[in-house]
Amino acid sequence: MPHHRLIILGAGTAGLSAWKQAGDFTDEIVMIDPGPLGTTCARVGCMPSKALLQIAKEIHQARRLHENGLLTGQAAEVDGAAVMTRVRELRDRFTAGPLKAVDRMGERYINGRARFTGPDCIEVNGETHSADGIVAAIGTKPLVPGNWPDLGEQLLTSDSIFEMADLPRRVGVIGAGAIGCELGQALAMLGCEVHLFGRDHRLAGTASDAVNEVIGQALSDSLHLHLGENAEPVRLDDGVAIQVGDEQIEVDAVVAAIGRRPVIDDLGLEALGVALNENGLPEIDPVSLRAGDAPVWFAGDINGIRPLMHEAADEGRLAAWHALHPDADCLGRRTPMAIVFTEPQVAWAGRRSGDLPDGAITGQSDFSRQGRAIIKGYQHGLMQIHAEENGQLIGAEMACAGAEHLAHELAWLIQQEMHVIEALQLPFYHPVLEEGLRTALHDIRRQLPERERRPDLPLCDDAPASLPGT
Repeated sequence: MPHHRLIILGAGTAGLSAWKQAGDFTDEIVMIDPGPLGTTCARVGCMPSKALLQIAKEIHQARRLHENGLLTGQAAEVDGAAVMTRVRELRDRFTAGPLKAVDRMGERYINGRARFTGPDCIEVNGETHSADGIVAAIGTKPLVPGNWPDLGEQLLTSDSIFEMADLPRRVGVIGAGAIGCELGQALAMLGCEVHLFGRDHRLAGTASDAVNEVIGQALSDSLHLHLGENAEPVRLDDGVAIQVGDEQIEVDAVVAAIGRRPVIDDLGLEALGVALNENGLPEIDPVSLRAGDAPVWFAGDINGIRPLMHEAADEGRLAAWHALHPDADCLGRRTPMAIVFTEPQVAWAGRRSGDLPDGAITGQSDFSRQGRAIIKGYQHGLMQIHAEENGQLIGAEMACAGAEHLAHELAWLIQQEMHVIEALQLPFYHPVLEEGLRTALHDIRRQLPERERRPDLPLCDDAPASLPGT
């Protein structure tokens, strides 16, 4: 029976990161994946969805310029087939890197579906392999519950939508989380009639009521929202429809964006010798990612801890490190952050509404009145920044122009445990979106028990602590 220092199950983002980390210490690594290769992010997730969104935004902007009389002549029509072809071309470009990474593994890559036969053993293609440690980074697949599969070929998921030959005229999107909002708005900007359905009133994973209201107003500009109601599929003689209460909405395609579930069917997790929860997974230590006392570490989407691509990359490294050094001290995590690429973008970093300590201070900035955002054509926008009672920054959430960049800047400040006064001493140019960030920081400063009265400039070493005469 072949024995290895490390077996990695899954050649996705987490698995490839685990491979790179482990490769610094040993060549005794085996990667096992049944395919298709290319990572969820590059093949069916973040990259093709952002490609579709970018094309949709550019078309939407051109249409708006034409409607405002800034472009003259006959308006061009959207070539849906060409749009989808372009998305797939970009998708294939992004998957090329992960495919090459697996190809370079040579004989250390095994194409097959693995099954645990013991805590330190797996079977693949009829052969049993053992290892000192195993990293399970198998990922997830779209969740399609109830009788939605009865819609047949007219039901799409986030995995299959990019294979559409053309754009449908009418689309129903089931699920108002990040994926549903991104795909729904993109299709609406491309000219589809889109109906977005959510069981509650939360959109794009927001926690703040105020931020949720802003993104709701923005989405309503281009698509039809049906929130807080249960949607059911209806098979018609000549198509499909979605039933909401007494209303039946006919569509040409349905996109299921309800969520994803771990790919653990036939994985044999019962052989690990640890208790499994109601989802069929073992209890996973959120720090080390280890499953009980088994020599198995779960990394990436499969563990459900931080199901985002950049977190999966970190977890792959973390899992490989602990698998090869099981007695090592724990590794810390970066400040959590998430971005939804709607227009405006939705983002958060650190702690959010509902998870704030007593006495927390929230400052906000209305981006619908922010100069640079107005120039860029945004009508909606709000940023909220949270601080401890003493003014130390701890979190932020927003739906505003440039949120993908602003969230990074705030995550960096939060991870550095920066005080609001220190943040205000940093440079801000004009006119830039970051001026809206400064507005929210000033809102926090004004709420501090002992407000600083001097200008928000760095002090020279020998400068007085306050202005003369104060």
